[in-house]
Amino acid sequence: MLTPELWSIILLSLKVSLVAVLLTMPVAFGLAWLLARGRFPGKLLLDALVHLPLVLPPVVTGWLLLIAFGTNGPIGRWLADWFGVSLMFRWTGAALAAAVMALPLMVRAMRLSIEAVDRRLEGAARTLGASPWRSFVSITLPLATPGLLAGAVLGFARSIGEFGATITFVSNIPGETRTIPIAIYGALQIPGNEADVTRLAIIAVLLSLGALLVSELLARRMGSGKDSHVL
Repeated sequence: MLTPELWSIILLSLKVSLVAVLLTMPVAFGLAWLLARGRFPGKLLLDALVHLPLVLPPVVTGWLLLIAFGTNGPIGRWLADWFGVSLMFRWTGAALAAAVMALPLMVRAMRLSIEAVDRRLEGAARTLGASPWRSFVSITLPLATPGLLAGAVLGFARSIGEFGATITFVSNIPGETRTIPIAIYGALQIPGNEADVTRLAIIAVLLSLGALLVSELLARRMGSGKDSHVL
C-alpha cells in the first residue's frame, strides 16, 4: 500500500518530469534541426555542448545551475528582480535541472528523426509550388513526428530518474523538490525503511521501463519497421 506521503512524491515526480519535457521540447527541436540541417562554423562545438550533460558529473551540472540561477547568479538575480521568480528550493528548479539533463537524449532522438526524412520529398513539394513552411508542415513534420515523440518520452524517462543535478541545485525539500530518486536516497539513510525504498524503486523501474519501451516502439515506427533505435 502506498501512503499519502509516497503518493505526493510520485505525483511531484510526474509533474516535474512533464514540465521538464514540455519546456525542453521547443529547445530540443530547434537544436536538433540545426545539427541535422545546419551548416555553420562551430557546429561541432555546439554538438559537444548539447551532449555535455551526458558525460559531465550530474553534481557539476547542478553546481553550474546553482551559479547561474541561484539567488546571486546572473540569471537568477534577473528573474527575481524583473519577474519575482525564484527557482531555488522550488519544484520549478527541479524541473529545470531535469530538463537540462534530459536535453541531450531528446536532441539525439529528434535529430535522428529529422535526418531520416527523405529530402527529395521536400524538394518535390517545392517544385510543385509549396512554400518552405508548407513543405515543413505537410511533409517534414509528419514524417519526423514519431522521432519527436520518442525523444519526448525518452526525456520523460530521464527526468524521472534525475538525482544528482536536482539535489545539488534545489536540495531535498519534502513536498517541493523531493522526487522519487531523492526520496529513495533519503529513505536509505533511515534504518528499517526498506519497505518505502522497495515501493519507490519498483515504481521508478516501471515508469522508466514503460517510457523506454514506448520510445523504442516509436523509433521502430520511424524506421518503417526496421531495427531502428534512439539509444
